[in-house]
Amino acid sequence: MWLVWLIIAAILFVGEIITAGFLLLWFAIAAIVAMLVSFITTNLFIQTLIFLIVSVILIIFTRPLLSKYTKGDNTVMNSQTIVGKTAIVTEDISLLNSTGQINVDGEIWSAKTYNPDLTIPKGSRVEIIGIDGVKACVASNYEMPSKNI
Repeated sequence: MWLVWLIIAAILFVGEIITAGFLLLWFAIAAIVAMLVSFITTNLFIQTLIFLIVSVILIIFTRPLLSKYTKGDNTVMNSQTIVGKTAIVTEDISLLNSTGQINVDGEIWSAKTYNPDLTIPKGSRVEIIGIDGVKACVASNYEMPSKNI
């Protein structure tokens, strides 16, 4: 029966590598423990019970600890760090012509404004009010955004 537990553990480890969710890992470790127990007893009920107990213990005690260190919620993307900053227009920004670039912190970004009637000329100062896809949404000092981002 040890070979069956080893195969189960291998399948769970591969599943963990594919999903990377840190859930199958605990079951794979429990399958290894059940495999070790299979060397002591041939009773399948005891092996399965040990597998379940070890799985539950690992999930209850280690998953919250690991989740604390692997949260993706706190990751700030580079695009979000420029929101609220002031930038210089390096290419006229026109929603109608789909043109516009800005320079913020030495980086060149494609830019757009929500006002279709407004063209912001090169050299103007603008405030970055949000990100829409790969473009920075900007507003000049005299323009207020027409919708929430």
